[in-house]
Amino acid sequence: MTYQAPVDDIMRTLKSAAGLDGLIAEGVLEVDEDTIRAVIAEAGKLAAEVLEPLDTLGDRAGSKLVDGKVVTPPGWKQAYAQYVAGGWNGLAAPAKWGGQELPQVVATAAAEIWDSANLAFGLCPLLTHGAIDALEAQGSEELKRAYLPKMVTGEWTGTMNLTEPHAGSDLGQLKTRAERRPDGSYRIFGTKIFITYGDHEMTDNIVHLVLARLPDAPPGTRGISLFLVPKYLVNPDGSLAARNDVTCAGVEHKLGIHASPTCVMKYGENDGAVGYLVGEENRGLNVMFIMMNAARLAVGVQGVALAERATQRAIRYARERKQGRSATTKRADMAPIIEHPDIRRSLLTMKALTQAARAICLVTACETDIARRAKDPAVRATAADRVALLTPVAKAFSTDIGCEVASIGVQVHGGTGYIEETGAAQIYRDARILPIYEGTNGIQALDLITRKLALEGGKVVAAYLGELQRTVEDVRVCNRPEFGRMGKRLAEAVAALGEASRWMGSQLQSNPEAAMAGATPYLRLFGLASGGIYLARGALVAARDGAQAQPIALARFFAENLATAAPGLKDTVVDGADSTLMLAPEVLSP
Repeated sequence: MTYQAPVDDIMRTLKSAAGLDGLIAEGVLEVDEDTIRAVIAEAGKLAAEVLEPLDTLGDRAGSKLVDGKVVTPPGWKQAYAQYVAGGWNGLAAPAKWGGQELPQVVATAAAEIWDSANLAFGLCPLLTHGAIDALEAQGSEELKRAYLPKMVTGEWTGTMNLTEPHAGSDLGQLKTRAERRPDGSYRIFGTKIFITYGDHEMTDNIVHLVLARLPDAPPGTRGISLFLVPKYLVNPDGSLAARNDVTCAGVEHKLGIHASPTCVMKYGENDGAVGYLVGEENRGLNVMFIMMNAARLAVGVQGVALAERATQRAIRYARERKQGRSATTKRADMAPIIEHPDIRRSLLTMKALTQAARAICLVTACETDIARRAKDPAVRATAADRVALLTPVAKAFSTDIGCEVASIGVQVHGGTGYIEETGAAQIYRDARILPIYEGTNGIQALDLITRKLALEGGKVVAAYLGELQRTVEDVRVCNRPEFGRMGKRLAEAVAALGEASRWMGSQLQSNPEAAMAGATPYLRLFGLASGGIYLARGALVAARDGAQAQPIALARFFAENLATAAPGLKDTVVDGADSTLMLAPEVLSP
């Protein structure tokens, strides 16, 4: 099946949920709507013509470690060369280093399209973009000049080296060590695991950003520094020098994304890997969070991408597959399964969840642009707080629904969905890593309740709830019959989110364990309420224009069939802690 980039859906979401027209009119986004559409459409051509044809082949061949070198699947290197030649890697990167400096939301939309066509491929530039952000923000001028131009073009790729075999997500337990050298460089010694594209043959150099600990560093996360460690050292004139003391010791055998090399990296097996400090000593986690937060939104977009791919595949199959009879078929005929109400419910669920998650991600990307580009410092600060609030929701809600939608896609295919040849199973397998990447979704939920709800003393979330409530009022005032009970159901969802938010605020002060027990259902509630509101904004625009039935139908379906879970999730948050915590851990043991 040929993937079709959802250009119209993306543009509608940008205009209705993210307020694209206003951002262009105010000069925040220095690009017009036609240019944005053209860029996204061209990204779709690369996806359909180059990336999608390699997706199944890459899944079957996988990346392998051969004679100490990682070899990606056939066609991978050539596809990456086309990606670089098209200038795609530098869409949102600073012009100073060779980028196009387009708005982040444009790059985000393009990334969704590539990830839909071939997630294993899209993972490579994702990490490079995050490394660019971190280095541009905190790297020395010397490091920027030496590395950013090649990273911005994509001629060199970047990685993020955080965790170690014994540490998992607890970065305070890192043991990789760094030793100072008289020339101002460092030597790095240690092992890092789960390093996406830690080694490959697609580029001449790979730039690793590595967390390590100095000998005199304080314990825990306060003693972590960040180092740039290239695969090949770089001469003063920019040419490549000797191979650094960095090796790939293995490529993981995974459930999905087989073509993406997930590497075990060894640093300093001989004299030590040469590294250069990024930012200040013992403050590396602050710099790494620049990269991690960018990656969290990007992974959320990947959840949207796979949901979109699964939905397209399921809809096409449901139109072609004939089985049983519907109310409209003649006695001797079988009906396309899309005519059966339960299949239509499944497809609407897939499409509505996908579009709601897309809206959350694109709104977050737009707020990122406002935080970087608005002329008023107060507006920038407000947008930065909004990005902080929405990032864990964008990451966790979108990757959760990516798995759910992919699973429904398998179900729509029936028995053939469980067979690899249809492709539905690969999407399901590939999607499963996303709720784990960049801090598991449980960690995202904890971040949301412990850090983000407290921003500005709770004013940030209160202002956001106020925005959601205003859209509820707009739906009520519109009062169109085709909206059904959309206004009522969304009002209930927003009210549930408000009550749960207030409860969280009070419990974090008096009973934090109870609050943490409800963190995951709270994040789900947040995603349902905000996603439903964003779809409702699309319905309001469609009603005003009078020509688009689908946005209204999807928004109503979401409100009346999915957002109805919000009051129950509120009850789980508020009343569920005791039952969650009543059994001691040892009682749960087998």
